[in-house]
Formats: sequence, structure tokens, C-alpha cells
Amino acid sequence: MHVADTPVMTVVPTETEIGTNDLPVATKEPVKCKPDVHAASWTDRPPLPTTPLAIRNADAPALTVVPTEAETDTGGAPLQVPPVVTKELDKSKPDIEHASVEDDPRSWSDTRKTAILFIISGASVIGGLCANIQNPANAQIEQQLHASSGQISLSLSLFILVQGNFPVLWSAVSEIKGRKLVYLASVSLFTLGSAIVAVSKSIGVLIGMRILQAIGSSAVLSIGAATLADIYEPHQRGAKVGVYYCAPLLGPSLGPIIGGVLTQAFSWRAVFWFLVIWGGVIFFAFLALFKDTFRKERSLTYQNVLRRRTNGRKRVSEKPSKDIEAQPPIATVEDGKDITLSFADVNPFPPFFNILRRKNNVVILIPSGLLFAFGFSITYTCARTLSLYYNYDALKTGLVLLSFGIGSMLGSILGGRWSDRTLARLKAANGGVSFPEMRLESTKIAMLGLPPAVIGYAWVCQERVHVAAMCIMLFLSGFFSIWIYSSTLAYVVDANTGSSSSAVAANSSIRGASAFVAAEVAVPLQDAIGDGGLYTIWAGLMLFAELVILLVIYRGKQWRDASIDKEKRKSAGVR
Repeated sequence: MHVADTPVMTVVPTETEIGTNDLPVATKEPVKCKPDVHAASWTDRPPLPTTPLAIRNADAPALTVVPTEAETDTGGAPLQVPPVVTKELDKSKPDIEHASVEDDPRSWSDTRKTAILFIISGASVIGGLCANIQNPANAQIEQQLHASSGQISLSLSLFILVQGNFPVLWSAVSEIKGRKLVYLASVSLFTLGSAIVAVSKSIGVLIGMRILQAIGSSAVLSIGAATLADIYEPHQRGAKVGVYYCAPLLGPSLGPIIGGVLTQAFSWRAVFWFLVIWGGVIFFAFLALFKDTFRKERSLTYQNVLRRRTNGRKRVSEKPSKDIEAQPPIATVEDGKDITLSFADVNPFPPFFNILRRKNNVVILIPSGLLFAFGFSITYTCARTLSLYYNYDALKTGLVLLSFGIGSMLGSILGGRWSDRTLARLKAANGGVSFPEMRLESTKIAMLGLPPAVIGYAWVCQERVHVAAMCIMLFLSGFFSIWIYSSTLAYVVDANTGSSSSAVAANSSIRGASAFVAAEVAVPLQDAIGDGGLYTIWAGLMLFAELVILLVIYRGKQWRDASIDKEKRKSAGVR
């Protein structure tokens, strides 16, 4: 009898085998297994029937079974049985980024994408500008509103703290109701707060409305990067995030200049009327020109809420890919079209804490917070140094700080482009498979320059040398710090597929808290140990931040995979 006529042997996994990686044994009767020395001779033979079960482990080797004499008279020619699989939880990485959607934002024209990039960049200027534009007007505000220096300081510190932490709520809303609604609501609040500050007649009202400004200006800082994730693929995001992040970096530089000019030409109230005008322009840009980029099929937060509403009915895709840019959606809800989620379904805390449950996220947020706090501290204390020891007015101070802003802008743009090139190069070297930690490799070149630049700034200020040297050190400090920061921000987005806005909100919360602490301790430390001592400490903190990033580069993938596997097992009810 020809081998092709040999009956196919059915192999059934035992209960023990279903929970392991062991290959099943035949239950019909004991069989003999030996190496498949005849594998090459099977290339022209008819294919064997396959089982309808989904493949659990695509890397499992094929099982070669030698039939007994009762089953064949071919003399022992081997039968190759397809790998037997189980319905146990698939271990592939969850990725919802490439779910099929209507009017896919990533297929939009480059013109529309660029318009969206510029709109959200213009909106993000508000956050950086609003935090610094008040500084030149503080003396006038203190005099006219009969406020103390402590109350003025409180208005600044509370602004930074609220601006950093309120994005947690904005991001949760954006994952349920979409990006455009959040942009319009937040910019409206910012514009309203600015108008009330402009007409306020007491320091209490000013502080309260500054908090409202912070709430309104915070949304774009969290969901701006998520919007870019909606319209760009991972290999494009580094450069785009670099361009986007240039805008808020203009705030620390242009804020004192604009604030100084308006205060000297008119009054402190003109500063906030300027913000009202800017907020109005951005509001109408979002209303008329911005098309919502949010797609519920690509939001893990939305899908998780929807899944709970439909009693967990879902379908899991097959044949997952290891490439972060090529994975299919992990789940869809079959009758989701019949359900509409409302504001009652918005709970900002589960997505926020889900981000913090991943070890790689917690670790990368530490250097991210330190880098942001450093940028806030250096612009704050530099303005004070220039005023006390160089007798500079608000306008001259703003011009000096412009060197930090220009360095930051170049670092953001060039660092973003370099991170994209690094990701593409490492992906090609890895057989076309990429993972988020590859992007962080691009920070290594900037790590060499940041601590020396910070130490240089420390002792240039301490020795009161010519202001040109200070400008050079400010430029280098801004360039290297933002080069690194922009890549960490892009990593936060890439490493949290389907939860990018929640991840960026968590990043905003950590950096806001860090900046608040930096603002509170900066002046006492500057008075106690001088700029030399203060920024030598900061140089040490920057070195620590770099070491933490290196730790994520080499251990982040392992941590992230473990967290994802744990989340999938928990979702499937497997311990």
C-alpha cells in the first residue's frame, strides 16, 4: 500500500498537556517517535487534514509519528501530523492600532495631516506661554491688587500643578467622546478664565481663574501627542512629535518678551487680553478646520468599557504579528454598534492606573519628569539671576531666555528626526520587526552632552561671566535636554498602544508634580548654595535620568512583555 493511502492518525491532547507547552501523545495506542529523516521526501505528497482549532504556539515543532505495523505495511514510513494546539490564551502582544476603521486618519492626505499638526501645535503654545507670560507683570499685579509675594508665587505654582494633573480627566473623556469635543471645551475654559483674570479686582479671583486657565490649557498637552498617534504610524511619530513639542517650548522664551512688552506699553491686564485673543483664534481653528481623529475601534479604553457593557462578548484576531506597526486589532465587540457610551462611562482612574501598573512606564516617567522640571527650573532661576546680578529688565531677560528656547526647538526637531532614523535602522537590522525601546537608542548621543552643559551653565552663572557665555550654556542645555525628552515622550506613546492619551496624561501628571516641586525649592536653594551648587545638583540628576533611560533600553521590553501577558491573562480569567 502506498504511503499516501495510510490512514491519518488523530492525536488528542490530554488535560495535562493543555496547560503546558509539551507536545501531545497519541491516545489510540503508544506510538514510536524518531527524527524525521525522510522529511525531504514529503514535499510532493498530498497535504494532510488540519484541525480547526486556533494555533496556540506558532513556533511549536511538527510532531513526527511512526505508525505501528497494524496501521501500515509501508515499513515504517513516517507520518507528519500537524502540531496539536489548545484554546489557551494567545501570548501575542495586544495591539489595537491597526483595527479596520471608516475614514482611516492615517490614510488622509499629507496636507490635512500637516494642518492638524499645526493646529494642535498652535494650541500647545498656550500651555507654555500662559505659565511664563505673567512673570514680567508680577510687580504690577502685586501693587494694584494689594497682593503679597507669597500669593503671586502661589498663583504660579498652582497653575503648574493643576496643568500637570488635570489631563488625566481630559484624556479619559477623549477616549470616550473623541478629541474634537475635548479641544473645544478646554480652549473655551481657557479663554473664559483669561477674560476673567483680565478684569479681576482681587488676588483671590486671579488665583482662581489662573486655575481655570490651567485646566483649559492642559488638554492639548495630553491629547496632542495622542492625536499625532491617531494620524501617523510609529516610524513617523518621532519627527512629528518633535515639531509638535517645539510649540510649548516657545512659551518660556516668548512669554517674558510678550509679557514685558505688553506690561510696559499698556498694563498687566493687556497680557491676559492677549491670551483671550489667542484662545479665540485657536477655538475657531478647531471648530472650522479640525476633523476628529479619534476612532473608537482603536481605543483600548473605549473597547474595555464597551466590553463591560456587553458582558465581555468579543472576538480575538488570529495570527498576531510581533511588529508594533503590523499587528491586527486584538478584539472587537460584535454588537458595539448598538451601544452609545456617555459621560457616565468616563472614569479617568482605571486607564491612569493601568499605565502605572506597567513597570516600564513607571521607570521611564522618572527621567521624563526630571527633564521637564529641569527646564522649568532653569528658566525660572535664570530670570532671577539676570534681574539681581545683571540688572536686566523683563525684555532683556526674555531675549536671553530665547537662547534656551531656540536650543530646545532645535533639539526637539533634530532629536525627533534622529529617533525615527534610529528606529528604522534597528528595525531593518532586526529582520523588519520593531519594538518601542528601539527609539530610546537615539538618546545616547545626547546623553554625552547634557551633564557637561548643565555644569557649564552652573558655574558661568556663579562666576557672573559675560552674558554671551550664559546664552551658549542655555542653548546647549535646552538642545540636549529636549533631544532626550522628545524621544521619551514618543516612547510613552509607542509603548502604550491604544492608550496613548492616558499614557501622555500620566506623563503630564508626573512632570507637573516634578515642576511644582522644582519651583518651590528653586529659590531657597539658589539663595543658599548659589547657581553653581544648585545646577551641579541638577547635573547629577540629569546623569541619574540618563542611567534610568539606559535601564529601560535594556530591560524595558522584558518588563513590557510581562505586563502585557499579565493583562491578557487577567482579561481572559487565567491566573
